[in-house]
Amino acid sequence: MSDGYPTAAQKEALRLICHHGRLETERLGRHLLRARRPSTNPGYARAITRMAGTLAWRLHAQGFITETAGGAWATTATGRQLIACPGECE
Repeated sequence: MSDGYPTAAQKEALRLICHHGRLETERLGRHLLRARRPSTNPGYARAITRMAGTLAWRLHAQGFITETAGGAWATTATGRQLIACPGECE
C-alpha cells in the first residue's frame, strides 16, 4: 500500500470481489491463485492464498470493500468506482 493508493495486486483482488459479488477470504485466495501463472515453487500456492487475507485487510482499511454479516467481502461504491466495476455489490 502506497500512501493510500491501491497496488496492482489490491486492484486485482478488488476486481475479483466485484466480479463475483461477494467472496470469503478463502475463496478470494483460490481465485487469485487461478488468475496467476502456475509456479514450480512448492510454497507458491500457499503464499498466494495467504496473500488474500492481507489484500482484503488493506482494501477494507482503505474503504474499498466491506465485510458482510456472513463473513464475505463485498465492494463498496468507492471500490467499484476505482476499478470501474458496474453493479451494486454491497
